[in-house]
Amino acid sequence: MPVTVQQEPTQQQPTERRSTPRHYLMCEPEHYTVSYEINPWMDVTRHTDRDLAVAQWRVLRDTYLDLGHTVETIDPIAGLPDMVYAANGATVIDGVVYSAKFRYAERSAEGPAYQKWFADRGFLTHTAAKINEGEGDLLTIGDVILAGTGFRTDRAAHDEAQELFGRPVVSLELVDPHYYHLDTALSVLSSDAAAPQIALPAPISIAVLRSSPSHRVPMKQASAKVEPSTRASIARPAIPTCTMSCTVRRRP
Repeated sequence: MPVTVQQEPTQQQPTERRSTPRHYLMCEPEHYTVSYEINPWMDVTRHTDRDLAVAQWRVLRDTYLDLGHTVETIDPIAGLPDMVYAANGATVIDGVVYSAKFRYAERSAEGPAYQKWFADRGFLTHTAAKINEGEGDLLTIGDVILAGTGFRTDRAAHDEAQELFGRPVVSLELVDPHYYHLDTALSVLSSDAAAPQIALPAPISIAVLRSSPSHRVPMKQASAKVEPSTRASIARPAIPTCTMSCTVRRRP
């Protein structure tokens, strides 16, 4: 069961949590299939139901809309079945877009496609020099970026993102190939709360995420030893969640 990560209790009254309208970019799975294998969950011998995938995607999109969020869509491209995982296509913070540069050739054309979508709509885009897989591995929580590495995104991309966005980046090393993206292991719930999508205990050091006491996001169990790159050793789960929307954050 996910464990909500909340601020440490203080003498003040707890702040009431309110929903925040968000702006999402999604891609309908018109061409969804499993035609190659680049993670342990993919099996080209198993049947994929495109019509079911589309129906489920539309339920998710409509749920976002019903909750008051804004949803835009990018046209799916034939031959790019994983384009549906829109969070991997870019990282968007304060209206600045850091393009994805995929590790595997099968997905390499997705980065330019997403970057063009943003550029055509007036966003300031930056073409990545280092391998990164967008908001699959770069998660914003408050004024900090949590950055996964180990399977897809290069550690050097964390430095590139930090320079581009001007925000501190905390590197988290993934060690289980079933959790190849950070967003399959950790979900950001708000500016001060996150939930691991794993069964505890797991030695993910979240207490190190922010340097000032007012910005700490402690987890129930943290690593005894804090290092710049925090190793997360995670047992094999049920099939993880993959984010199917890219959060579009424009400047206020």
